[in-house]
Amino acid sequence: MTHKVTLIPGDGIGPEVIQATVRILEATGVKFEWESFAAGAEAFEKYKEYIPKELNDSIERTRVGLKGPVTTPIGGGFSSINVELRKRFELFANFRPIRNLPHIPTRYPGVDLIVVRENTEGLYSGIEHEVVPGVVESLKIITEKASTRVSRFAFEYARKNKRKKIHSIHKANIMKLSDGLFLRCSRTVSKEYPEITYGEHIVDNTCMQLVMNPYQYDILLMENLYGDILSDLCAGLVGGLGLVPGANFGHECAIFEAVHGSAPDIAGKNIANPTAVLRSALLMLRHLGETDAALKIRSAIDEVYRDRSKLTRDVGGTAGTSEFADAIIQAMETQSTAVAASDQP
Repeated sequence: MTHKVTLIPGDGIGPEVIQATVRILEATGVKFEWESFAAGAEAFEKYKEYIPKELNDSIERTRVGLKGPVTTPIGGGFSSINVELRKRFELFANFRPIRNLPHIPTRYPGVDLIVVRENTEGLYSGIEHEVVPGVVESLKIITEKASTRVSRFAFEYARKNKRKKIHSIHKANIMKLSDGLFLRCSRTVSKEYPEITYGEHIVDNTCMQLVMNPYQYDILLMENLYGDILSDLCAGLVGGLGLVPGANFGHECAIFEAVHGSAPDIAGKNIANPTAVLRSALLMLRHLGETDAALKIRSAIDEVYRDRSKLTRDVGGTAGTSEFADAIIQAMETQSTAVAASDQP
């Protein structure tokens, strides 16, 4: 079977880490047909659109995308391509598994938690306007529909993968209506899953609890802005954004992406670490039903990180992007076929 996948290389280091990841994916023997498109400023120069129609049509056709980082201007310019894609294709659940890699020194070894974030509304969705000069208003929209479906996504994932506990993260002590609605929806859904322990923590307290004892959490469920902030905090527990994967799921399609920035200062130097987008591609493989290929790459990643001789500079090595990819491919070719199954990349 050949899988058709929409490829969005992005900008900055995006094309380099995507190219490395594509090479590794193809080395598994899984067949892909890539449909590659620009997005953001590069696309605007070419098509006068930040998300060109051809890209939009491709995602509607393939229903699966692999995306590198795309630069978002700060304080002006065009809106986030990530946010726009999530809204356009109703990718309502952002999914970020947080797991340590071998021999990356961190304060907390053995972290294994998941952040599930509502993707389409809330304060982070960018609905804002200038009321009068000097006064800007941002709107936080919370709906029963969106809160219920992301809650059900989290509980369904927990049931399917035998996760034991979900905490809904909120600020309902202050935002009693908006966050209160999110909590009511989570509570209602939780009653359908009696085997899963349900709890609630206030978002600022959660930040403190995570840096004191992340092991108390299993799945963290939250609305948009809180999820954006806490998912980065959780990435810091296991080594940073360059190591953790991300996925955006809807009922009709899914886009898998690196969660770090485009790092234009090191673009084109063959020193970027492709681990984050590669681990995102493992989520894509599982989504496509290619579990054996995902396990093969995951085992190779673990082996390369244990060996340490072909790591990139950001994690203490001296290898380049292409050398790291070569090492992953070589590890796949030599590894044992007996690889333990797991629900995470």
